[in-house]
Amino acid sequence: MPVFTPSLSKLIESLRHLPGIGPKSAERIAFFLLKGNPTEAEALATAILEARMNVKACSRCFYLSDTDPCPLCRDSRRDPSLLCVVEDSRDVIAMERSGSFRGFYHVLDGSLSPIQNINEENLHVEELIGRVKEGQIQEVIVATNPTMNGDITCTLIAKRLKPLGIKVTRIAHGLPVGSDLELADEVTLGLALQGRREV
Repeated sequence: MPVFTPSLSKLIESLRHLPGIGPKSAERIAFFLLKGNPTEAEALATAILEARMNVKACSRCFYLSDTDPCPLCRDSRRDPSLLCVVEDSRDVIAMERSGSFRGFYHVLDGSLSPIQNINEENLHVEELIGRVKEGQIQEVIVATNPTMNGDITCTLIAKRLKPLGIKVTRIAHGLPVGSDLELADEVTLGLALQGRREV
């Protein structure tokens, strides 16, 4: 059983809380940070603290940004009739990389999950309804992940928006079922957008 000093144990334990980092990876990263250039470790710590202080959810679309409204919401070249609904800010980045979408976004901040007790009130659904009621949006593209939770969330959004006379479409399942948007390549994501269907 390895014996670590209290400071090193605390660092390793903190790193283990990061997604995709197991015990061995946490140890490797901790030793890398300690053996490396001290200014690089300080720069990393500063960057984390500054991001935590400065990055907030946009009050309009809930995309993480340093400004409010975010640069995407302020972009006058975007099509105000199209709104793409995604689960997470990382999904916005994936969509932007595809270069296939020129409308606006709405980040739900998750998906419905009965197992995890995430329901409609935990997501930005009411804010979505409010944006649609403003009257400019003609089509809502639901780009939730192609998972059971993503499909349940899509059904909820369609059910809430259909009575408002809005066209609701779902991106095509050109993406592997069970995967996340952020992991998709640009071509696959672009094709999925082009092959969307009405819900």
